[in-house]
Amino acid sequence: MLSHPFDDDKLREECGVFGCIGVEDAASFVALGLHALQHRGQEAGGIITHHPESGFQSAHRFGLVRDNFTKQGVIETLPGRIGIGHVRYSTAGSKGATQIRDVQPFFGEFAMGGAAIAHNGNITNADAIRRELIERGSIFQSSSDSECLIHLMARSFQKTIPERMKDALRRAEGAFSVVAMTRTKLIGVRDPLGVRPLVLGKLHDGWALASETCALDIIGADFVREIEPGEMVVISDKGVESMRPFAPQKSRFCVFEHVYFSRPDSFFGGRSVYETRRRIGVELAREAPVEADLVCPVPDSGTPAAIGYSQESGIEFALGITRNQYMGRTFIEPSQQIRSMGVRLKLNVNRALIRGKRIILVDDSVVRGTTSQKIKEMIIEAGAKEVHFRIASPPTAWPCFYGVDTPDRENLLAARMTEDEMRDHIGVDSLKFVSLNGLYRAAGEAEGRDNACPQYCDACFSGEYPVAPHDMLERGFQPKYAAE
Repeated sequence: MLSHPFDDDKLREECGVFGCIGVEDAASFVALGLHALQHRGQEAGGIITHHPESGFQSAHRFGLVRDNFTKQGVIETLPGRIGIGHVRYSTAGSKGATQIRDVQPFFGEFAMGGAAIAHNGNITNADAIRRELIERGSIFQSSSDSECLIHLMARSFQKTIPERMKDALRRAEGAFSVVAMTRTKLIGVRDPLGVRPLVLGKLHDGWALASETCALDIIGADFVREIEPGEMVVISDKGVESMRPFAPQKSRFCVFEHVYFSRPDSFFGGRSVYETRRRIGVELAREAPVEADLVCPVPDSGTPAAIGYSQESGIEFALGITRNQYMGRTFIEPSQQIRSMGVRLKLNVNRALIRGKRIILVDDSVVRGTTSQKIKEMIIEAGAKEVHFRIASPPTAWPCFYGVDTPDRENLLAARMTEDEMRDHIGVDSLKFVSLNGLYRAAGEAEGRDNACPQYCDACFSGEYPVAPHDMLERGFQPKYAAE
C-alpha cells in the first residue's frame, strides 16, 4: 500500500497506458510517460521492451514509477527502441489485493512472434469470455479482464498480430484503450464509443501513444491527434497505418475525464481540461449563488472550478486548505489512532484565513460523503462562520463499469439521499451540485445535454449505460431502467 486509504471516497481511474517506437532507450521514455500518468494509477506499474538481440524484456513493480523505474536500476535491463508501459489501480481482478501477476503489460508468445498488451478501461463481458476460454482449455495467470485479450488472440486463426488483435477486440464489450507491441510494431486501439482516451504524438524520428497529452509533453513529443473512437493504428518504420475494425458508433467519451481523472494540463477534443474545469465553476456560480466571504478549493482537484466560481461570483478566491505534498508512503504504521486522524494527515486548514468567515468550499465530487464530512468539521473547528459546499459534478448516483473504481450503488451517497438529505448528512449550511446541463455547457456543448443522444458517457450521473454491463447484470446489478 502506498498509503492507508483513510476511507478516501474519491473515484479512481483504473490505469494509464503509454508506448513509443523508433527512439533509443525506449524504456526511459516509457518511464517518463508513465510518471506523467501516475495520477491514473499509483498501485503498480510495468514496462516491456524489445531488442533484436535480447528479445522481449519486462519489469513489473508495486508502487510509484519514480521509486522503481530508475536509470541505474530497472531501466538498464530494458533495452530496445520500442516499449510499452502501464500504471494501474485495481478495479477489475483482485480488488484491493493485487498480485504481481495482475500487473500489466501482459505478454504472449504466438506462432508469428511475441506481443505485449496494456489496457485502460474495463471489458464488461470478461466473465463470460473467461468462462468460455477456460472451458476450451485456456489457463489464466491473472485475475485481470485484460488477460482475456491475450487468450483470444492466441485462439485466432489470423496470420498477423494486428489481425488477431482485431479478432479479440471484436469479442470485447465495454471501454478499452489499448497500447500493444510486437517486435517491430506499436499498436493503439480505442473502443467504438471512445469512452477512454488515447492520443498520438511525434517524437523525433519515432512515435508515441499515451492516455493523455501531458505524457507527450514530458518527453518533448509533439501532439499529432487523438486516436479516434473505433480506430486502430499500427506504427512501424513505414509510418502510421490507420484502420477501422469496428462498426461505427457515436462517440461517448467519459465526461468525468474532464471533471477529475485527467491532469488539468491535458486536453481532449481541442479543449483544455483546465479550462473545462474553470468553466464548471462559472456554471456553478450561475446556478447556485450564495453570499459568502471566500471561495476555497478542496485541494487539488477543486482548484480550477473554485477559480471559475470566484471569477463569476466576484467573491475572493483563497487557499483556505493546504495539502501535504508528501503524503505518499505512510511514515509510521497506521494504527487505529492514526487512522482516526483521517484527512488531517493530508489536509490542513489555514485558521487565520478561515476564522469568522463564510466559506464556499469547491470540490470535484461527493461519492460516499465521508471525506466531505471530515473537511467540514476541520473548517468549523477553524472558526468558520458558515460552510457552503459547491460540487463541480452532478450527484454520483450510479457505479461506473468502464474502468473506474466506484463503490457499490448502496454506498453512493446520492443513490440513497436527496440533495437536501446529503446537505444535512454532511452538516453544511448549503450543498449544491452543478447540473448535468451545466456540466455539458462547461465541456463545450452550448445547448447542454442532448437527452435523446448524449454526447458523453455520463452513466455515473444519469444511470444510462451506453454499453450493457453484462457481467454485473449476471451478478444481480439492476440498471436504472429495471430499478425504477
